[in-house]
Amino acid sequence: MPPTLASLVHHSALKLTVRAGEDRLDVPVRWAHVSELADPVPYMEGGELLLITALKLDAEDPEAMRRYVKRLVGAGVVGLGFAVGVNYDEIPKALVDAAEQEGLPLLEVPRRTPFLAISKAVSAAIAADQYRAVTAGFAAQRELTKQALNAGPEGLLGALAAQVDGWAALYDASGAVVATAPEWAGRRAARLTADVERLRDRPAPASSVVGGPDNEDRVELHTLGTGRRPRAALAVGTASALGTAERYAVHSAIALLTLTTERSRSLQAAEQRVGAAVLRMLLAGEPDHARAVAGDLYGGLLDAPFRMIVASALAAADTGGDRLGGLAETVESAAARAGEAVLVVPEGERLVVLAADGGAAVAACAEYAAGLEAARAVPEQGTAEEGDLVVGLSAPAGPIAAAAAYKQAEQALSVARRRGRVLVEHEQLAAGSVLPLLADDAVKAFADGLLRALHEHDATGRGDLVASLRAWLSRHGQWDAAAADLGVHRHTLRYRMRRVEEILGRSLDDPDVRMELWLALKATSSE
Repeated sequence: MPPTLASLVHHSALKLTVRAGEDRLDVPVRWAHVSELADPVPYMEGGELLLITALKLDAEDPEAMRRYVKRLVGAGVVGLGFAVGVNYDEIPKALVDAAEQEGLPLLEVPRRTPFLAISKAVSAAIAADQYRAVTAGFAAQRELTKQALNAGPEGLLGALAAQVDGWAALYDASGAVVATAPEWAGRRAARLTADVERLRDRPAPASSVVGGPDNEDRVELHTLGTGRRPRAALAVGTASALGTAERYAVHSAIALLTLTTERSRSLQAAEQRVGAAVLRMLLAGEPDHARAVAGDLYGGLLDAPFRMIVASALAAADTGGDRLGGLAETVESAAARAGEAVLVVPEGERLVVLAADGGAAVAACAEYAAGLEAARAVPEQGTAEEGDLVVGLSAPAGPIAAAAAYKQAEQALSVARRRGRVLVEHEQLAAGSVLPLLADDAVKAFADGLLRALHEHDATGRGDLVASLRAWLSRHGQWDAAAADLGVHRHTLRYRMRRVEEILGRSLDDPDVRMELWLALKATSSE
């Protein structure tokens, strides 16, 4: 502990006597300072024991002493030492009364005790306290290192909780609780998920303090990792602010956990290289070679039905990279919590994921996309802009059909981009209509070119070929029904269809021509 006024009073060599403020002697002393100025407040930082002889003070003036003492208390001075036998044989009553009134401890310093002796005593006590804190910090560091090596992050958290006499929790990159110590702290740690997520949005390294006197405890949050995006977060809960020794323990834990996460990051990079090779073999139709290379790394993922996920940023922007990184962390964290294997392969501005069908990783991907979709729907947050994400999800497939699943995911990704959606599943395409696909600019350009001559003819007022063609195609070439829809004679309709063939130079007997004309009419009518 740092020195206090009580410890100085009990120091046998100093012979100090308490004359006022006996109930406030347990306050820590940050330093001992000598000043004979009538107003030393501008030179105070707070926490000092001020030593005076009243050389320039009218210590017998009650009003002057009240003002003097009041200013000292306001500046954070914790005690006043008055040397007797120099300018005054005893402490004037005006100063004693003022100190009693303001609650400022007043110590009488005998003539035989020099101020230097008091300063040395304070300095020695502060140095001893700092030495104890450093020694305790090194001991804590050794214990934390031992636990980290022998028992992993869980053991480290247990040692840290014991060192700070509180609790500790580790969060993964998504903000989910990975481990706590003691176990009863799990519920408290879970309540801080929103605070951890807000901390992750700040530039790393970042820290914050939540809670306080009115809450159960005071909690410090710290991000872990050396990159721009935090790899994890540490929470430390205590009943009060951390002391020097406890602060050493927390900093040691942060360093050790950062080394652990960065080591995991290196291993993850190696796994990604293996995963990229496995993916290439699957797409090349070599599932047996892929299994041989993967070994036990991906468990039974390559033998069970899986889904292929292909994600892409809309533009090569920092936010796009953040979206891809966020998606990767989300599916990896979900898979880890569920005990699933997942294969994640970054490809520049794209991300390819192989995940178990019906598993937690696929569900987390859909939830992540739904969150982005909801954010787009908020007017002040705007719609899809640079850096936003689009995701394509294949139908369930096995190792032999990996290439087909990859193609399905890419097709779904392309549709998601055209429709302005975050995520599209390939199964949705088969169950839906082909008409929304006609909104593509290339399709519209083809339709405009194909029908331009007919529109130009109709603009001269010499007939209504476009409407007649639409009616005839919609009735599958039935003359009477189409003519009835138009309100014209069937011979008039036959004449118009011959004019269509002449103008376009194409035969309506050709089913491909009829199909192209019908799609062109649908594409232009959707504008």
